[in-house]
Amino acid sequence: MFKATLFSLVLLSFALAGESIAGPKADIRQLEEQFNAAYAANDFDKYFGYYSDDAIFWFPEGRTDVPRYKKMWSDYLKTGAGIKAATLSDMHIRFSPHGDVAIASYVLRLTTQEADKKEHTEDHQESDVWFKTGGGWKIAHVHYSDVPVPTKH
Repeated sequence: MFKATLFSLVLLSFALAGESIAGPKADIRQLEEQFNAAYAANDFDKYFGYYSDDAIFWFPEGRTDVPRYKKMWSDYLKTGAGIKAATLSDMHIRFSPHGDVAIASYVLRLTTQEADKKEHTEDHQESDVWFKTGGGWKIAHVHYSDVPVPTKH
């Protein structure tokens, strides 16, 4: 009986340890899904609420900051353009040794509708760096680029 109880306690400790490792990863995955859902819904305030005030963005056009990105995105939406759909795939999540920084990288398939109502679907590579602060997780850095189109040889 003692061996069975001890074995059960050992198994339980491994299960709990696995949950503590999976917990933060699941949290970041959920935040990424919510963040990109706000983006796909063109919910300006909710979308920008995921960023720290001093976030840095690397886009194909170059580096920018939160105020300039807000202006760019606001101007885009005012034209009648916007995101129609956003789908995440190939998500990879890593943490700093102290657990206060998370890096999520993934492929983002976007369908956009331009002001002329033409739709485009493209794949993008995105990496988001999340910092854990007193107020929770915030995105402090984004790197966003087009997925390279394979060349035919």
